Amino acid sequence: MYFKSAFLFSMMVSAMALPTTTMMEKTKRQANILQVQDYVQFQISDGVGGNALAEVQAKFPIDESNLASVSSQDLAIIKAARKTAENAETRGGGFNEAIANAGGTNTPQGRILQVGKIKNKVLKLKLFALSLQIDQARGRDVADKLADTLTKLNKNVELDRASAGQPSRGVNFQGSSQP
Repeated sequence: MYFKSAFLFSMMVSAMALPTTTMMEKTKRQANILQVQDYVQFQISDGVGGNALAEVQAKFPIDESNLASVSSQDLAIIKAARKTAENAETRGGGFNEAIANAGGTNTPQGRILQVGKIKNKVLKLKLFALSLQIDQARGRDVADKLADTLTKLNKNVELDRASAGQPSRGVNFQGSSQP
């Protein structure tokens, strides 16, 4: 009799504990893994073309297998870094201005900056896609914007791969990933 009661009790406790453990695993937040950095620290445009996506993933090592668990602080840093990368492309002192000042993409210096600009676009678009995927994992409806962003990202990853081994240079743009 005692054995049956103990056995039944342990089975009930086990059955009740299982869903709780699973639920806790799903909602467990990743620790804050990113730090606020200046653009020159997280930019990937210097070097050579061809490996921009891997360079972004090395600078922003987010566990993409559980995006809902990314901390709010890390998401804010990702969004701020994306905005800074966009500004480094279009604002004064950024790639568009530097390429124009170099005489366009048909000059040797302009081509090197253009390879850097494509790498910067991969940075910007990967961070934007990542932030949208995190938002989506948290229940926001961003499917259309995400699909558009992934299309642009894939196009620029291919452009980067086409420039594999070519010299690449960034710009000395002032900005940070400070939310």
